[in-house]
Amino acid sequence: MTDQEHGACCAPVQLATVRSPSDPFLLAPASVRPAAAELVALDGGWFRMGSDDAYAYERDGEGPVRSVRVDPFRIAAGTVSNRQFAAFVEATGYVTSAERFGVSFVFGGLLPDDFPPTRAVVGAQWWREVPGACWRRPEGGRSTLDARADHPVVHVSWDDAMAYCRWSGLRLPTEAEWEYAARGGLEGMRFPWGNTLRPGGKHLMNVWQGQFPGRNTLADGYLGAAPVGAFAPNGFGLYNMTGNVWEWTADWFSQTWHLNGTRHNPAGPSSGERRALRGGSYLCHASYCYRYRVSARMANTPDTSTGNIGFRCATDA
Repeated sequence: MTDQEHGACCAPVQLATVRSPSDPFLLAPASVRPAAAELVALDGGWFRMGSDDAYAYERDGEGPVRSVRVDPFRIAAGTVSNRQFAAFVEATGYVTSAERFGVSFVFGGLLPDDFPPTRAVVGAQWWREVPGACWRRPEGGRSTLDARADHPVVHVSWDDAMAYCRWSGLRLPTEAEWEYAARGGLEGMRFPWGNTLRPGGKHLMNVWQGQFPGRNTLADGYLGAAPVGAFAPNGFGLYNMTGNVWEWTADWFSQTWHLNGTRHNPAGPSSGERRALRGGSYLCHASYCYRYRVSARMANTPDTSTGNIGFRCATDA
């Protein structure tokens, strides 16, 4: 399989299926749900979505570039943090997909040298299936969230993200909304700030520096995830729209739906097997995964969780 078929290079696929139960408390009246994210109001409108860039992955369905219109909406300035997700769990007793599975996927370079051997993903040996890894224990074992309260919550599945959104009275952004927001008002650029990865030699996002997967120079300041508010925001005041952690969107993933789909508030096909993710992560490197661009896409099953997947919330204007 290619990396897009099983998601291994960017984020492996959970092979079992453990669906979260229906939780009535998640549908409580809006008046009793806290506002769990700082939201930025965006005007919406027409924009050029997708890419015909030579760097685009044809198999991901990035192109062709097409004109798309989104209505006004609001989106969180940053991804949901560990602090915010902990408040949700404390209020509801929610148990995530990774906690139900009892395992999740962790980048091996984040594990201590004496970590017991665990199963690696074939063809992407840097991914290790770690018992006990979950949002509370990002590297499994004795790992904690100490000094990471303001880091993005990870090891959350699409199901978990939706549960948090329901509790918050919010939702996930569509792919079109996400890309409109990520572009920050710019047209046709690869990154939220332009076409140059490091303008003036300055690092503006958290991706792999050096030679993947064996050497990370940490030139951008981080090995794993960076705080939600790290680096400068884009033109809309949104943080880390590329790099840091992949972000779940509301849409089912399709390589071709957009070729004939609606151009006004497109929301992807009505069904599918995998959900679309956007933005890339701290593990992306141009040598194997140049998906830390505003038009790039990935897909994974709704119950999969890894140490480089998070989410941000949105809502109608």
